[in-house]
Amino acid sequence: MGHRSGRGMGRAVEWPTIALLVLCYAVWGIGTTWAAAWFLPLGMVMVTLAAALHSSLCHEALHGHPTRVRWLNEALVFPALTLSIPYLRFRDTHLAHHRDSILTDPYDDPESNYLDAGVWERLSAFHRAVLNFNNRLIGRLVIGPLVGQVAFMVGDWRAIRGGDRAVLRGWLWHIPALALVIWWMAALGQMPVWAFVLSSYAALSILKIRTFLEHQAHLRARGRTVIIEDRGLLAFLFLNNNLHVVHHMHPKLPWYRLPQ
Repeated sequence: MGHRSGRGMGRAVEWPTIALLVLCYAVWGIGTTWAAAWFLPLGMVMVTLAAALHSSLCHEALHGHPTRVRWLNEALVFPALTLSIPYLRFRDTHLAHHRDSILTDPYDDPESNYLDAGVWERLSAFHRAVLNFNNRLIGRLVIGPLVGQVAFMVGDWRAIRGGDRAVLRGWLWHIPALALVIWWMAALGQMPVWAFVLSSYAALSILKIRTFLEHQAHLRARGRTVIIEDRGLLAFLFLNNNLHVVHHMHPKLPWYRLPQ
């Protein structure tokens, strides 16, 4: 596996990513309208896959893809297809997570699933049971998106109450991003609300498969990130981010160059 770094082969525009954006929005749009009206399960599958892919495309955008213009990259992924996490909050917490020296640290890594031993001891039996279930793959799929969302929102609410304007700004920008999706569903969507919400939740569950495995506790920082060998559908939906150690070593590489 090569270790070439740099931007997408010197391209000002990374056309493979542009093509995926078009595909993603087309699948999501058809899934919420024609496909849902014709056969609801098909529409739900299309929305789930498109929303999961969109989250991976948001990850590309925050790392400077598919163009060299930051505001354009962010505009290309502006609609909140997964409904839950504001893009600006995802961007800020994920870039902080890329400080490899603090990976998996329960206090400093904003994407860590680890807890301080003292904090764990103070949790109620019910809370521990929930987190233990969430620490299994089946639990991460079933309740992982909900557990993660609640913890994320509680932390952000505390930050907002403490006067963190960057966090507040992230949530305020999420309102129009979410409004676009709501407008589409109200004006053009042919999918029941319950089916749409369930499909969006399922997309987050798929993403939890990757985050369940990509990091581990280790004394050395470079031992905390792993490679999950896969070239199938999940690798495509994750945009090769299952090759996670490569991504951490070369965060500016576009998704299609990670396997090289």
